[in-house]
Amino acid sequence: MLLGSGELGKEFVIAVQRLGQYVIAVDSYNDAPAQHVANEREVINMLDGAELDRIVAKHKPDIIVPEIEAIRTERFYGYEQQGIRIVPSAKAANFTMNRKAIRDLAAKELGLRTAEYRYANSLKELQLAVAAVGMPCVVKPLMSSSGKGQSVIREEADIEKAWQYAQSGKRGDQSEVIVEAFVKFNSEITLLTVTQDSGMTLFCTPIGHRQENGDYQESWQPAAISPLHLEEAKEMARKVTSALTGAGLWGVEFFLADEGVYFSELSPRPHDTGMVTLAGTQNLSEFELHARAVLGLPIPEITHERNGASAVILADEEGVNPVYTGVEQVLVHPKTDIRLFGKPLMRPYRRMGIVLTYDKPDADIDVIKQRAVELAKYVKVKPAKA
Repeated sequence: MLLGSGELGKEFVIAVQRLGQYVIAVDSYNDAPAQHVANEREVINMLDGAELDRIVAKHKPDIIVPEIEAIRTERFYGYEQQGIRIVPSAKAANFTMNRKAIRDLAAKELGLRTAEYRYANSLKELQLAVAAVGMPCVVKPLMSSSGKGQSVIREEADIEKAWQYAQSGKRGDQSEVIVEAFVKFNSEITLLTVTQDSGMTLFCTPIGHRQENGDYQESWQPAAISPLHLEEAKEMARKVTSALTGAGLWGVEFFLADEGVYFSELSPRPHDTGMVTLAGTQNLSEFELHARAVLGLPIPEITHERNGASAVILADEEGVNPVYTGVEQVLVHPKTDIRLFGKPLMRPYRRMGIVLTYDKPDADIDVIKQRAVELAKYVKVKPAKA
């Protein structure tokens, strides 16, 4: 059972179905991307614990795979006791769906280097938190994804706006936010990390990415990183995934600064920046790795096969039943691919697809990345005419 059925879930469903699995895709709206390819679907509010209990009892899944944050994850402990496997584990799902739990684990329990941070449960507390960490600083809801509700405070006038924006972008019913001091970093990476029942932890070649308003715009593999910083990032990823327990693929985000590596965030599932692996950059995509780890199947190695990049295709207006133009202008180019997610609803800045570009392992990654960015501009998303 897949809880959350977006574009990442869609690729995961395809990967596990190729390994003989039967999938029920759950989301809060009908015709979500993963529901197009799943065997069955359910449409419920996953923040309603009784509704979650109902569909779990109805379908009796062997494995539950959460794909989003807005879930009553505390129910997972009970499901685990019933013998249902939670991916990666009930503990991991509960900790990582909440920025407070994962940040305190990383910084206080494991001693990982992070940005200075505070929490705030009201506008007044936010003002005090900003005074403590200084400006500029970043404000994020404790429960959100893809940059929703995230903003930067640069001056006093931004504080109230940041609070209101965080409340409008939060997922679930938690009003609390995290306030992070700005880290003077040179770049940021995602280190896709695979934990297995066998106990062996594997790492993908680091992925670079650029974010805008908290959401990724481009990603590329490999990312430039010194061997020393890479080992530091691996050790941090190994520590935090080991503490959270369970098998699966994790997206672990880091800032790279002159003084070292900063732990930023972690998701216990395929990562949006990792969609670059759909360009064949690895012997197994992040979704195939997640599928194998979840099912307890062997992963003998992860090899970097070619350089690649992804660039997002965004909607710029509201509407239903989107129509895409410019696809042929992308696909006429060699070493290029495209993924359109099939979302039935569009709204400004919603990610509707990606362009993928790739070349040989020794090709210039900046050239590959720029090609993806330029080609993505050809694709326009418009609502269907009545």
